[in-house]
Amino acid sequence: MKMIAWTQWDDIKIPEGIVGCSPADTPLESADLSAINFYVPPYMGGRAALEFTKKMPNLKVLQMPNAGYDDALEFMRPGMTLCNGSGIHDASTAELAVGMTIASLRGFPTLVRAQDQMQWRHAKYQSINDKRIGIVGFGSIGQRIARNLSGFDVEVIGFSNSGRDGSMTMDHFDTYLPTLDVVILILPLNDSSRGLFGAKRLALLKDGALLVNVARGPIVDTDALVSQLNSGRISAALDVTDPEPLPEGHPLWSAKNVFIAPHVGGNTSAFEPRARKLVEEQLQRISSGQKLANIIIDGIVNAT
Repeated sequence: MKMIAWTQWDDIKIPEGIVGCSPADTPLESADLSAINFYVPPYMGGRAALEFTKKMPNLKVLQMPNAGYDDALEFMRPGMTLCNGSGIHDASTAELAVGMTIASLRGFPTLVRAQDQMQWRHAKYQSINDKRIGIVGFGSIGQRIARNLSGFDVEVIGFSNSGRDGSMTMDHFDTYLPTLDVVILILPLNDSSRGLFGAKRLALLKDGALLVNVARGPIVDTDALVSQLNSGRISAALDVTDPEPLPEGHPLWSAKNVFIAPHVGGNTSAFEPRARKLVEEQLQRISSGQKLANIIIDGIVNAT
């Protein structure tokens, strides 16, 4: 029996020994999904896209189209392999992290609101230059952010659990935190990172510091953040929130000094070519009997 792979693309390159299907011939909502062995949930499909795995009893590989995989863990079954999309979003997410940092420091949200009101409001804003910037999470995206920042006159300090690639270990983080002008969060969500920035750690931020979260919303305690923002002591730029989507009327919307984006870090023109390439390479690995890349949970995968 040939392996059957479902992706959102109907023109992806499928190697010999594997059958490809897509929404064009196998719509998730109405088709029989029981024969699918390799599934790439539609990008930005959220929980609804993962729920379809329950209709795939023969699923062998769940290939996530993004680096984050915490939401997929509950859908795993014995014998299934989980792979993430590490590398797909590095360029886009790093780009947004630096962009939101500059936008917040230079007052872009205020300037746009003034433009909407056709008002010329000259003011002095902060420069990214001469800032000390901490990057919490120093994997591939964190290191890409550091490279993007290298063209500015800034000091960059990476923090990670491992201390690899020139980063500081997290046991030093609270010592450095009060000295950082900007803190960029790009670490995975897990039991140790959930609530990492609660009231106590937020209080350690220096007056005027900027917190940038392009990781996951629950890494920051939302209520504590709202309190700190409304005190006027710090500012924040958030591509992710908790809860998410952020509901209408939530206090975070109206908090002071906050710039909110609706989780658009990886959703750019750079996503599709990188995602397609990764999926095609994964299918080729299966076809040729090679080990998959980006394995988070290892199962046994065979093309036949």
